[in-house]
Parts: sequence; structure tokens; C-alpha cells
Amino acid sequence: MNPRRVGAATLRHLLNLWPPFLFAGIRVAALSDDFRHARVELRLRPWNRNAVGTHFGGSLFAMTDPFWMLLVMRRLGADHVVWDRAGTIDFLKPGRGIVHAEFRLDDATLDAIRAETADGAKHLRWFETPVLDAAGDTVALVRKQVYVRRKPGR
Repeated sequence: MNPRRVGAATLRHLLNLWPPFLFAGIRVAALSDDFRHARVELRLRPWNRNAVGTHFGGSLFAMTDPFWMLLVMRRLGADHVVWDRAGTIDFLKPGRGIVHAEFRLDDATLDAIRAETADGAKHLRWFETPVLDAAGDTVALVRKQVYVRRKPGR
């Protein structure tokens, strides 16, 4: 499956069936048709709990992993190379119940990336995503660095 060639609804469906998400209990609840917004949820289940009964940190990180790269890649199109480069997670409080993360990509960010890569130079952009519980409290803060470069001759 090439994520550059399928529509948002199909990609959301495929991501929900993707084994790393499916078996961790991660669900893509929304992916906008214009690839500017995504919402991901993780429900606490016996198979994704850690030793103290809260959300396993690996699942919290995994639920946020591909989205900044996918959104940027789809919005910039085939003229750009887009990769995940780095990621960090800070665990702020135990996660219980349903947690979620939202991703919103705005025009100002896309314009800045286009400007930074117009001459073919690489650009490294950090994105920050809070993972929130049902009360709106931040359970974890995930930072992802995305590598972007305009393809030569484009």
C-alpha cells in the first residue's frame, strides 16, 4: 500500500487493520479528506496494559508515530521526500481508560516547510502532540521530528 495513492477514508481503514495498531488497540477515529487533521484513540485493554495496570508506553508512542509524516507527505505531494527522523515521549501521568491524540496541520506550517526546502535543502521540523485522557489531562507529550527535502528537478 502506497499512502500517497489512497484516499483518506481508505487509508484510515487500512491503518485500523494494520497489525501494529490493530493488536495494540489503536484506532484511527478520524482522518480528514484534505489530510490536515487526524484523531487517534487508544482504549485500555488487558493486552495493552503495563505491569501497574495503566497504558503501556509503547502503545502511547505508537498511536502518534506515523501521523505527522503522513499528513506532511500528503499535503506536500510527490515533489518532496518526507521521513520520520526522531521522536521522544515524556510520560506525565498514568493513562487509564480511553486516551486520544489530535494532529492539525495548518497553512502557515506548510508554507514555512515549502520555503525552507525550495532550493532543495533538507528541513527538519519538530511537531508536538499531547496524548490526552477523557478529562483532557495530558498523559504524555510526544515530539516527532520530520525530515523534508524537495526532490531535485521539481
